[in-house]
Amino acid sequence: MPDIDGVKVSGPVSDGSALRGIAAAIVCITVVGVATSLTIPLLSLMLHHRGIPEFWIGINTASAGLAGLIASPLTAGFVRVLGVKTVIFLSVAAGCVALLLLPFTPFWAWFPLRFVLVGAITVIFVISEFWINSAAPEHRRGLIIGIYGSVLSGGFALGPAILALTGSQGMLPIAIAIAIMLLALIPVSLASSSAPQIVSKSRFGLLALLMVAPAAILASFVFGAAESSFFGFLALWGGKIGMTESAAALLITAIGLGNMLLQIPIGLLADRVNRNLLLVVCAAGACGGIGLVFLFIGSYSVLFGVFFLAGGMAAGLYTVGLTSLGTRFSGAELASANGLFVMMYAVGMIVGPLASGAAMQVSPSYGLLVVLMALFGGYAVLAGVRLAMRTGRP
Repeated sequence: MPDIDGVKVSGPVSDGSALRGIAAAIVCITVVGVATSLTIPLLSLMLHHRGIPEFWIGINTASAGLAGLIASPLTAGFVRVLGVKTVIFLSVAAGCVALLLLPFTPFWAWFPLRFVLVGAITVIFVISEFWINSAAPEHRRGLIIGIYGSVLSGGFALGPAILALTGSQGMLPIAIAIAIMLLALIPVSLASSSAPQIVSKSRFGLLALLMVAPAAILASFVFGAAESSFFGFLALWGGKIGMTESAAALLITAIGLGNMLLQIPIGLLADRVNRNLLLVVCAAGACGGIGLVFLFIGSYSVLFGVFFLAGGMAAGLYTVGLTSLGTRFSGAELASANGLFVMMYAVGMIVGPLASGAAMQVSPSYGLLVVLMALFGGYAVLAGVRLAMRTGRP
């Protein structure tokens, strides 16, 4: 069995087994996208209907980031001991049980239950990326990762659309989320013989990685903070400016569609232009898009287009940042850098909802927008400074 950079493939490698592995990983990432984008706004709306203030909704949403922060570095160890199939099965089971219990428990119990739910989703996400990178042939890696990213974004767009159809009341949206998670078990079972295994650890200083590629790695933090704020508060924000719950939920779908349709063009640009410059452009574009919301806050149809643009540019930060890591690092260093990348995304998921919830408590109509503009604008300045320091480099 081949053993490369601490990863080996269990069983014989063939085109058929590789395709099954890729299909399984893509289905898993679809589950991650739909489950995340459906449950984050759903849970926020459920708490809002209970009369929970926005600040406490933000704190509860931030527990999702803490779960991701803890689960990301532990996933490799889980897979090393139990294997891919078992870990995915246990994660799906844990996520489904947590979802099922949420409607029947008091607010304090939502913290451990949400921690379990998001931790389970994070584990599936990390394994999906690990699996698809192991299964993808080198000569088609870009195409396959592009499909993978588009499907993930499609999943993010689909979740809020489901919520717009079902509403946030009753057990129907919970039941749909559980059914979607259970679907992941079918391709995982069929492709388990081709699942990769982790057989050794990689060691690299995280601080050193951050110093080598600060703009690339911090792009993940900015995207995590923005995405969790979008999904956690945009539906509530829409209600504050007079939109119906269904229309507000569709704003999140607009963001997901921007992620899905703009990701591949931005990725193609990342192969042709200076990536630090592209990071500045993405951050400035997202900041400018949010700025336009102030001008068109009463025109709901225009807002869909504005959030489509802002969402796509924000997702571009993740795409370009990850691409930059692949250029600067390889082997065990790349594995460590990717782990830090995911961890920074999780930290962003903690900071974003806390800041957004507090800002909406102060200014329901504009607080969220101010936080997002400060986030994107501040990063654009940082990436611009990094660009000036690296003028002439790829």
